[in-house]
Amino acid sequence: MKAIFKTMSVIVAVLVVCSLAVVTANAAGKKIVVGFSQIGAESAWRVANTESIISEAKKYPNIELKFSDAQQKQENQIKAIRSFIAQGVDVIAFSPVVETGWTPVLKEAKRAGIPVILSDRAVDTDDDSLWVSFMGSDFVEEGRRAAQWLVDNYERLKNPAKSMQVVNIVELQGTVGSAPAIDRKVGFEEVIVKYPNFKIIKSQSGDFTRSKGKEVMEAFMKAEGKKIDVLFGHNDDMAIGAIQAIEEFGLKPGKDIIIVSIDAVRGAFEAMLDGKLNCTVECSPLLGPQLFQAVNDLMAGKTLPRRIVTEEGVFPQEVAAETLPTRKY
Repeated sequence: MKAIFKTMSVIVAVLVVCSLAVVTANAAGKKIVVGFSQIGAESAWRVANTESIISEAKKYPNIELKFSDAQQKQENQIKAIRSFIAQGVDVIAFSPVVETGWTPVLKEAKRAGIPVILSDRAVDTDDDSLWVSFMGSDFVEEGRRAAQWLVDNYERLKNPAKSMQVVNIVELQGTVGSAPAIDRKVGFEEVIVKYPNFKIIKSQSGDFTRSKGKEVMEAFMKAEGKKIDVLFGHNDDMAIGAIQAIEEFGLKPGKDIIIVSIDAVRGAFEAMLDGKLNCTVECSPLLGPQLFQAVNDLMAGKTLPRRIVTEEGVFPQEVAAETLPTRKY
């Protein structure tokens, strides 16, 4: 009887050990599930950003990516985030289409114990504990760089027939309420205000799209025509659309109207090679490596920096031929 009991005890012990081993193996092999809500596909920059995120996720066998395209609607992003919460993902990351209106859904994520990483764009909320890290560009600095390049180079590039007494600038803003639109305008004006002869005479949203950039620029040309000296585009796609409107009006973009924009996508370099765009300020969309490194660090118990800034440059027309072959987006 004692022998039987001893044998059964050994069997139970072995089964327990085996069960624990299976549980441990399952825990070790469990994937980190990341829910990512993208704004949409409104520009070449955004398409490259999406590709960077999806392709980088595939490099990590321990990560499962759940991707959602919001088609530039905040309500779609909120719906996606709530779906991620319901699915019990490990981390939520998203690029907010606008700055405000996120507090309720972010509180839901916090109550569920799911950390949130902001990618590319920030949110405006009274409670900064609702997100763990914001990674991406310094949009204010991008605006400053665009303005500083303009004031440093305008006299060299301007049409000699135009007076330097007043430089009339039209501005194509990004999506109303979005962080890059707000911040790039702030940074640009922060520099321009120091040079009283540079004046913004028209400013309107082109919604970060090529078609809307062309449409708004057409309206600018009808209203101001040859009075326009400079176009500042909050992104390259809008500037490229505006170039078409300028040409249809009978003027030469890059010569009659100096153009500086932001993003540094391939299309901007091609426009510079054609002499139609004068400068693009870099805003890198290749955030996938940063994002998934941050996810792994977070899941390993590390504390993420509250702000992770992407290093970027300024590319004037003169370097376009040399730089274009190296561009990844």
